[in-house]
Amino acid sequence: MSEPELIRIVSRSSPMALAQVERVRAELGRCRPGVRTEVVPVTTSGDRWMGDLGRLGGKGAFTKEVDAALLAGEADVAVHCVKDVPADRPLPAGTVFAAFLERDDVRDALVHGGGLTLDELPDGTRIGTSSVRRVAQLAASHPGLECVPMRGNANRRLEKLAAGEADALLLAVAGLERIGRTDVISEVLSPEVMCPPIGAGILALQCREGDEATIDVVSGLGDRAAYREATAERMFLHVLQGHCNSPIAGYARAESGGDLSLRAKVFTPDGKRVLNAHEWAGPLDPATLGTSVAVALLRQGARELIDGIDH
Repeated sequence: MSEPELIRIVSRSSPMALAQVERVRAELGRCRPGVRTEVVPVTTSGDRWMGDLGRLGGKGAFTKEVDAALLAGEADVAVHCVKDVPADRPLPAGTVFAAFLERDDVRDALVHGGGLTLDELPDGTRIGTSSVRRVAQLAASHPGLECVPMRGNANRRLEKLAAGEADALLLAVAGLERIGRTDVISEVLSPEVMCPPIGAGILALQCREGDEATIDVVSGLGDRAAYREATAERMFLHVLQGHCNSPIAGYARAESGGDLSLRAKVFTPDGKRVLNAHEWAGPLDPATLGTSVAVALLRQGARELIDGIDH
């Protein structure tokens, strides 16, 4: 099979998304120095819309235009944050994940101008976030704090914080690393304090199904641990049929010895009810582990809890 001379990479046009593309280009350059790359940036409906994502059809608002460019042949590879790719429905027909890159930090960070930690924030502090996952967990652990809706990429949110629209932010550590702004972090929250979203910190490379030459090239960037973790997490979310307004959190961990575990939670939006499950795969494959953890939460009433939330 001949190697493609040029690979066109499509991505959202935000600074963070373009930083993610540069990581892919750098890794491709190291493993396939003969292949040139070109960036095809697109602005998605999710980037343009600053309201409730549920009214746009949820997370797919961040991937729809990117997928369309890939399927139309305008690009050869799409770079996605796995956490933004809907798991309650299949990938668009004719596309496949060719690789999951080595996972970045899954944790959330608190950004506070005064350098306070989450436990030091006084009651009434306004936390800028539109994540139902974060809102539910803060309501459960720190009910005195006030969450104010805030959308936009990380740079934009930092601008809004500086303008006084909130007193503090919760942002993904991986995202701040990608845009070179870890200097603003006042505390990194452990997954026990703030359970991450499904797919946190993993970049996926998506190709057209029949494009074997490109798949062959980019699959070399794949990381086995990230593949196993993403597969378990996405199957978990698929079985639960969670939507963008579902406060669902969880993360899988592949140990160096090969053992795989998945810890997951489902919340009511007010954080007053929390369902928990944590299982080890043992001999199970990742998809079976994801299914098993979802079933454990369904036994606890997750279906009623998810279906009771507007979306």
